[in-house]
Amino acid sequence: MNTKLILWLDEKLIASAKRHSAASGRSVSQLVADFFSLLEAQSADVEVTPRLRALRGVLAGSGLDEGEYIRQLEDKHL
Repeated sequence: MNTKLILWLDEKLIASAKRHSAASGRSVSQLVADFFSLLEAQSADVEVTPRLRALRGVLAGSGLDEGEYIRQLEDKHL
């Protein structure tokens, strides 16, 4: 069963959605439905193992900088 949904979006985003719709031959509604179906499928694919659950949050507040981490990996592997 389909139900009506009203979205409030920026005019430029609406124009972009309409261009994508025309180019793909699918309605904006179908594009939105496909997007949320994809999100649902991706989240269902991720299995959180007990080991991963135990590690969640161990680095919180450690002050690690992602940029520094990337530089260290590049130095090591490049």
